[in-house]
Amino acid sequence: MDLLLILTYASICVAIFKIFRIPLNKWTVPTAVLGGVVLVGALIFLMNYNHPYSEVARTYFVSVPVIPVVTGQVIDVPVQGNQPLQKGDVLFRIDPTPFENRVKSLKAQLVAARADQSRARELAARNVGNRRDVDLTTARVEDLDAQLNIAQFELDNTVVRAPSKGFVTHVSLRPGMMASRLPLRPSMVFIPDEGYYFAAWMRQNSQLRLSTGDEAEVAFDGIPGRVFQGKVKQVIGVIGEGQVQPSGTLISFTGSPPPGRVPVIIEITDPDYAQYAALMPGGSYGQAALYSKHFHHVAIMRKILLRMAAWMNYIFPFH
Repeated sequence: MDLLLILTYASICVAIFKIFRIPLNKWTVPTAVLGGVVLVGALIFLMNYNHPYSEVARTYFVSVPVIPVVTGQVIDVPVQGNQPLQKGDVLFRIDPTPFENRVKSLKAQLVAARADQSRARELAARNVGNRRDVDLTTARVEDLDAQLNIAQFELDNTVVRAPSKGFVTHVSLRPGMMASRLPLRPSMVFIPDEGYYFAAWMRQNSQLRLSTGDEAEVAFDGIPGRVFQGKVKQVIGVIGEGQVQPSGTLISFTGSPPPGRVPVIIEITDPDYAQYAALMPGGSYGQAALYSKHFHHVAIMRKILLRMAAWMNYIFPFH
């Protein structure tokens, strides 16, 4: 961005020297150079601080690891990758046989336990039995009833369903594979339909000019030549490089992370973006500029430079 400004000034100087036929001597050239240093330097300082720019911006989305409640062999995977799903649609099925047998076994045990409980109560009512037998049979009935509820819950969860509206991607699960309830081994990745979050990573030097509600503009690498209007929705109050988690290692200077950048969430409000939103995948890369209320007349230069950067997105290396 700064290079574009310098090149623009250089082009203007060359044009002026050519058009007005200004001679190149020890007075004109240093004057043009020093004037450029002062002018461009002042513009860069005012823009970078009051209208910050980030060349590191990206859309983010939430992914939900699909982990079954029970472990078992997969018998059916009716879902297709990247196809729209509604909440409750079947993702895959686990063989229910062992879970059905567990439910049948507990139901049979519960019938016998309730019969024992009934006899114990009847004997206690006739003063033939004792209260302890009633308590023991009642406790067994309640225990089996709880186990049956758990077994039924596990049986119901042999059918894994979509947690919300969205889609699954990279479906590699196949019948015959084992689906595990271990959290380190999800069976699928579900992408909920809740939209994307566009975050620009701003340098800390301009932190005093990062305010919610300020005007913003976004240029995507995948949409060359276009700049979309937006506004600052939120300035995140923490930076990942400064987080501390419980461990057996003390924080040290040698292990200190880099300064990091301030994440700023931008809401794209441009109505023209709607026709491109469906074409932009989650994780799309771009640049962003924020425009504060300070030195607002300088913002025009930032807008021009952002549009020049957007047009430069047509140029990319071939590998």
